[in-house]
Amino acid sequence: MATFAAAGVLCVSAQEPLRMTMEQLFATAEAHNASMQAARTAVEEAALGVEAAKAAWRPDVEATAAVSYMGNVKIWDRPLKNKFTAATPHFGNNFALMARQTVYSGGAITSGIRLAKLGREMADAEVEENRQRVRFLLAGHYLQLHNLRNQQEVFGQNIALAETLISQTRRRAEQGIALSNDITRHELQMEQLRLGRARVEDAQRIISHQLATALGVDSAVSILPQDDFTTALCPQDGEEAWQQMADAHHTGLQKAALGTRMAEQKVQLERSERLPKVALVAEDHFDGPVTFEIPTLDKNINYWYVGVGVSYNFSSLWKNNKRLRQARTALTRSRQEQRVAAEGVENAIQAAYTDYLTAFTELRTQEKSAELAAQNYRIIQNRYENGLALVTDMTDAANVKLNAELALVSARINVIYNYYQLKYLSNTL
Repeated sequence: MATFAAAGVLCVSAQEPLRMTMEQLFATAEAHNASMQAARTAVEEAALGVEAAKAAWRPDVEATAAVSYMGNVKIWDRPLKNKFTAATPHFGNNFALMARQTVYSGGAITSGIRLAKLGREMADAEVEENRQRVRFLLAGHYLQLHNLRNQQEVFGQNIALAETLISQTRRRAEQGIALSNDITRHELQMEQLRLGRARVEDAQRIISHQLATALGVDSAVSILPQDDFTTALCPQDGEEAWQQMADAHHTGLQKAALGTRMAEQKVQLERSERLPKVALVAEDHFDGPVTFEIPTLDKNINYWYVGVGVSYNFSSLWKNNKRLRQARTALTRSRQEQRVAAEGVENAIQAAYTDYLTAFTELRTQEKSAELAAQNYRIIQNRYENGLALVTDMTDAANVKLNAELALVSARINVIYNYYQLKYLSNTL
């Protein structure tokens, strides 16, 4: 369903406004966002890395062939007297077929495969981290666009009230109970309202363009929010619940844990350098001429063998110490960084949850302020119509009402934004 929704989005003409819900926004970004596509490609690359690491267990088979020109053999007595030259067949040939199957590598191959698998898990975590980051960016733009559209409606309602007030003032001026200066003051206020609405409309075009770019669709498309957000969508779960969700889903914590596990495998990889290597070997050689006879025999010799080979690098006892200590230090640092990451996530969730609760308090305050501002406007308007208030009183009341309504619109969106921020920080967006 998400794929079909995303496909339908891209088929809309660039001239038509595009109405989208938040889920449609996410579905479209999932299919077309450039950074998410790059992250998925990184997963494919990591998966191929796992297959490449597993290939180390497969046998090594090598064939060599060579032809050569051989010179005559010269022999001297000691010290370099009585040189003797023996004729040698000049055409030489060598062919060898060698096979080697590693049986025990000291843990090097196993650690390499585990590192590759952890790299795959790290790539998966980065895909989810990128998805959460893109979704939060889109959600922020989407909510800002929603806020601007609500502000546009507020400006429209106040412009309508101002037009009505101007008409009433003109009639009163015709009756001789109002001054022409009163009309000028109201018209000046009207121009400020129109300027405010124009700024909001321009801001909408900017945010819409940024959204279209992030979605990977035509930037000329005008995106319109379809969701009707309410604070009822934002549950006030306790902070502990959010902390638990973050512990279970936060990609930063997952990446820190994977980093520690990768550091552990690197320690094992360095240890493997100090262990012997065991392999099954088989070789078949077909060479000529036979040069270990004097004079040289112009014949071909074929020999083969199978067996078990054991190798041990004694120099690793004194050469590998520094790298092993470095790997162990890196493991300690990874564990420390894992604890730091956990503390950072815990602090971020606590701060975001506190801001979330504060947003509800602010909303209740702005609701009351808007109610009082509207009540004050009605009172001043009634007194103004009866000649008991000055035009400056009317203008002040209108400005207070406008600011209170704009603040209320922003407070409602701010609650939802803080909710999505909590979801982003807990990686459940």
